[in-house]
Amino acid sequence: METGYVLNGRYKIVNVLGEGGMANVYVAYDLILKRSVAVKLLRLDMRDDPTAVRRFQGEAMSLTELTDPHIVMIYDIGEEDGNQYLVMEYVKGMDLKQYIKQEYPFSLTRVLEIMQQILQAVGDAHQHGIIHRDLKPQNILIDQEGNVKITDFGIALAVSSSTLTKTNTVMGSVHYISPEQARGSIVTKQADIYSLGIILFEMLTGHVPYRGENAVSIIMKHYKEAMSSVRQEEPNVPQALENVVFHATAKDLRDRYTTVEQMAGDLRTCLSPGRANESKWLPSFENDDETKVLLPPSDSELSDKDQSLADEGFDQDQISKKTKKKWSKKKRWLFVLSFLLVLLVGTGLSYAMIPKDTSVPQLKGMTTSEATESLKDANLKLGKVTKKYNNTYYFGQVIRTRPKAKTEIKEGTLVDVEISKGPKKEKFGDYTGQKYSQVKKELKKRGVTVQSEKVFSQKIPKGEIKSQSISAKKKVVMGETAVTFQVSQGAKSFELRDLLNYTLKSAQDYADEKGLTLNVTRENSDKYDEGIVMQQEPAAGTVLNQGDTISVTISDGAKEESSAESSSSSSSSSSLADSTSKFAVSVKLPFEETNQGKSNKVQIYISDKSHQIKNIYQTLDITGDREVQIPFELEDGKKGAYKIVRDGQVIEEKDDVTQE
Repeated sequence: METGYVLNGRYKIVNVLGEGGMANVYVAYDLILKRSVAVKLLRLDMRDDPTAVRRFQGEAMSLTELTDPHIVMIYDIGEEDGNQYLVMEYVKGMDLKQYIKQEYPFSLTRVLEIMQQILQAVGDAHQHGIIHRDLKPQNILIDQEGNVKITDFGIALAVSSSTLTKTNTVMGSVHYISPEQARGSIVTKQADIYSLGIILFEMLTGHVPYRGENAVSIIMKHYKEAMSSVRQEEPNVPQALENVVFHATAKDLRDRYTTVEQMAGDLRTCLSPGRANESKWLPSFENDDETKVLLPPSDSELSDKDQSLADEGFDQDQISKKTKKKWSKKKRWLFVLSFLLVLLVGTGLSYAMIPKDTSVPQLKGMTTSEATESLKDANLKLGKVTKKYNNTYYFGQVIRTRPKAKTEIKEGTLVDVEISKGPKKEKFGDYTGQKYSQVKKELKKRGVTVQSEKVFSQKIPKGEIKSQSISAKKKVVMGETAVTFQVSQGAKSFELRDLLNYTLKSAQDYADEKGLTLNVTRENSDKYDEGIVMQQEPAAGTVLNQGDTISVTISDGAKEESSAESSSSSSSSSSLADSTSKFAVSVKLPFEETNQGKSNKVQIYISDKSHQIKNIYQTLDITGDREVQIPFELEDGKKGAYKIVRDGQVIEEKDDVTQE
């Protein structure tokens, strides 16, 4: 199944986790619940095999009954276009085989912690009448918090079902298989307990107890050989803990633990001081299938014919001569028979020395050590190992073999393997200022999950990327990356409110809220009270964008007229006009750059005949140094004042303005 395919309209395939004999496992993303999951898909060449389908569905039914936190949860079961699939909890971490290889040796406390979690999970399965039958470190996952998750109930059996293995078929992995499974006998819960004992041995020593050239030799060792001593390799292991291994791996079922609860209880106390001087555990029952050794007859024993000759009165020399005479006739026949036997044995040995044909096993997804073991089982050898970046297989997994899997070759042949260095990482790149639609199309082709967030901007054109959630210099695996871009929608549009009868402060607050620049002028008015907006430009209802400028005229109230004495009204009026002067002062407004490079907001306050210093005279939005003319109207002998505020800070202030 290709990366990017959406299974059942919900599960987007992200990557391959592994390929097995019956099913392939993928990492997928649940588009509805927004989480990573593991999808197990029955192989295409198996979907028409009723036995494989039944076993696959059996795993699904087994898992749905189990609720222990140390068993991988199943979320969904389905079928699409004839393809059977399971959706399961995705456990990010490694399997116990990798964990042992990476962490060994680890503390006895950690060994017991892992085993207790495994026993708890297997106990839950047994309580539901389910025997796993394939317990091995590869089926025990360790998540990133160090917790156990058991998976792969693909060959599990319900106790109510037939528990007899198929004739000539050995289910489970040979390194962990119980003797009764090897014989094809009835499989009980004690078969799982035997496998758990082997797993405990491996955690304590770093290797399995029985190793051989092929699967048959390993199975025979499970059946015949006594369990190796843990303490001979690791003297720091207490006898009580080694006894748990012996007890769990007893050949005779009568000696073995009958339940995982018994084994768990024994493990809980194996490090306690009270068991420090415990003696070595020994089985109570002999193995009925033990190999018998026949002793040769004693030299003093005579044949029946020799005894009869002695009874007839012949002495020992006569008996020897008669026996010698009889054997001399037989020697020629014995020589011929011996020659023929040697000839046959020699021919057989010569034939045995001719390399037999075997096939290259499927190694994809295995680690180098696992591949080496599989090749040994097929009487093949590991050849040249090359490494290559690969987006499908994780670091250390086999990508391909040369020759290919299932190729018929001679035993002892070297098989080259190509190992994954993992996906190649590259700098993500800077996409700000580019068209979102084009960037999205480009990145999706490279496997990136792209999402967008709409934002308004008065400076960035609509459709362009304002920012990105991943640093441009960060190295990532494109196919495993999700990014969120802030995409500009342009300046935000809205209808201008009617500001008439607003106070200057209310008008300024509205402008700030909408991102507008407010220009203020003042005039006398008999209609509007002082400090009230009497005019606005543009008119109410005009569609504006953030960053636009509006102008308002603030009322200074009714114009005051000076009273003149009745005897000299015309003279006084002329004198009053001469006592008032109008002029303008040039003021430079300096621009200050900010981190974002935005404009400066400048407010001008003035005090003269018509204005008070407490009120804003004018608001400007500047993007560079600017010079403005401030008008004043002063009576003779009076002084004006002004104050310049930039972005909330007073930058210039003068209180003795006069006409020069």
